[in-house]
Amino acid sequence: LGPKDVCTPENQELAREAARQGIVLLKNIAGSLPLSPTEIKTLAVIGPNANVTETMIGNYEGTPCKYTTPFQGLTTSVATTYVPGCSNVACSTAQVDDAKKIAASADVTVLVMGADLSIEAESRDRVDLNLPGQQQLLVTEVANASKGPVILVIMSGGGMDIQFAKDNDKITSILWVGYPGEAGGAAIADVIFGYHNPSGRLPMTWYPQSYVDKVPMTNMNMRPDPSTSYPGRTYRFYTGETIYTFGDGLSYSQFKHHLVKAPKLVSIPLEEGHVCHSSRCKSIDVVEQSCQDLAFKFHLRVRNMGKRNGSHTVLLFSTLPAVHNSPRKHLLAFEKVFLTAQETALVRFKVDVCKDLSVVDELGNRKVALGRHVLHAGSVKHYLKLRI
Repeated sequence: LGPKDVCTPENQELAREAARQGIVLLKNIAGSLPLSPTEIKTLAVIGPNANVTETMIGNYEGTPCKYTTPFQGLTTSVATTYVPGCSNVACSTAQVDDAKKIAASADVTVLVMGADLSIEAESRDRVDLNLPGQQQLLVTEVANASKGPVILVIMSGGGMDIQFAKDNDKITSILWVGYPGEAGGAAIADVIFGYHNPSGRLPMTWYPQSYVDKVPMTNMNMRPDPSTSYPGRTYRFYTGETIYTFGDGLSYSQFKHHLVKAPKLVSIPLEEGHVCHSSRCKSIDVVEQSCQDLAFKFHLRVRNMGKRNGSHTVLLFSTLPAVHNSPRKHLLAFEKVFLTAQETALVRFKVDVCKDLSVVDELGNRKVALGRHVLHAGSVKHYLKLRI
């Protein structure tokens, strides 16, 4: 195989579509996005990642057919001016004045910040969760000087403490694009100008910088420990403050969820003489004879309430009874559906009781937790009782 086989129009469009689907909209004040290419006349594009190529493909990469940088992608829709603001992502010295000058005269400003493989890579761990160097200074100064809305684009593999941007009303929108590949710049422009309705969700929780100060990197315990103020790890157990949480992601549409089918009570059959028949067990061992065919349906009706077509990912979480230091919540399943404006679809899940509603105890044994479980998807919360 060679470039003629790989770089077909279909494959290049696939690269662009993959990048589109991976973009996560984290903030969008009063519908600031999408921009109208007919109403916006000038765009200021600023940042050390605004005109990069190799940064977009990260590592474990193939040979790109061609690159479209964020600056190039945005230029296809409106007139743009560009300054990097920093010589590289380390941003030891920000060129604030030049950046403020073009932001003050443009209708909208797009800041493309973040990291690259000089900051985060195999055998190269980040030392903190902040934007590198003087990037935060550059973002804040540009936002204060900008004539119009400011869109912050974060290009990185991991989360960043951008609470300052989340709290700044001048920064009207925030996008996380990961390392979006060769067509990343075109995909970013597609989302910003509304040619694509964003549907990406965060694959990890973004923690504040204080988390790094509290949690030794060598401590791999998932569960929190109140006696040492250890807050735990991952969305399943972490009890502290977050910047953004696993599964976060906005759309240009609004989606409504309605529960259609789910049981309120599930009984688990046990053999005669089982100890739990005569004592109040909080959980039972996961054993084959109790688990065969022990599953139920969980169906939701999802409606696109907006005026735009778009995809929506339904995340089904469970919260178990408080036994065996069970997780705060746990992702059971997800389903992505495409809905035209005002369209409704039925989303079906099958929940395996012994697999999905169980927890590993302190000795490493898998147990089905008895009592009240909560299943939640979007705004829907459903209470389910497991008993013997």
